[in-house]
Amino acid sequence: MAEGRRFATYPSLSDRVVFITGGASGIGAAFVTHFYAQGCQVAFVDLDEARGRRMADQLGAERSWFRRCDVTDAEALQAAIRDASAALGPITILINNVANDTRQVAAEVTPQVWRETLAVNLDPAFIASAAVYPMMRDAGGGSIVNVSSVNALTGHADLAAYSAAKGAINSLTKSLAHAWGGDGVRVNALSPGWVVTERQLELWLTPQADWEKLTAIKARIEPDDIARAALFLAAEDSRMMTGQNLVVDAGRT
Repeated sequence: MAEGRRFATYPSLSDRVVFITGGASGIGAAFVTHFYAQGCQVAFVDLDEARGRRMADQLGAERSWFRRCDVTDAEALQAAIRDASAALGPITILINNVANDTRQVAAEVTPQVWRETLAVNLDPAFIASAAVYPMMRDAGGGSIVNVSSVNALTGHADLAAYSAAKGAINSLTKSLAHAWGGDGVRVNALSPGWVVTERQLELWLTPQADWEKLTAIKARIEPDDIARAALFLAAEDSRMMTGQNLVVDAGRT
């Protein structure tokens, strides 16, 4: 936390059960730790079992639950949601975070690569949302946050399939917001800019990357910045927001 800065606490999140995909590292890990700090019971899945287990052990078994899960396997994802609910209670917050933003030269994207990219960046968001919807409806409401990307709005030369998937996430958000709003289920998108994660630093965020030229605020976006936005969208403070896309990109031009 930046020195001298104080951030919000949301009493409406206390004791709520949240399910997070891709929660073992990067932005996903920030979601896990921030929702846990708000008093939530946190269930999360990830392919990286070692990291996921370490995080779950640090949090403790009383309010956390982890399973290794390949979210492109719809049945495995649905089973994880059922089992997490059985362990912690009905899920009333869903963070559809899992993604893979591997760069690909557009002209070299094969049909198989295209399908694989959408299978991780788009399909799990609908599968998980459909799985938690009955729980949220029966509980009288809930909040779904679909993690999109500014690349869905601006495009990126080497992220054609990824950007297309995130654009579809935005449309899915609108559709589900209209479909389920009458049941008190809110569905919003959250679009990060270029977030400084371990993966980004290792692969693309080099000292030569002119990230400052792209933003109004001359500071790097941290995973915590995205997690705090998700807390707001999940909490009752945003109770009249649905079908929206909250962009956190430091004022990208």
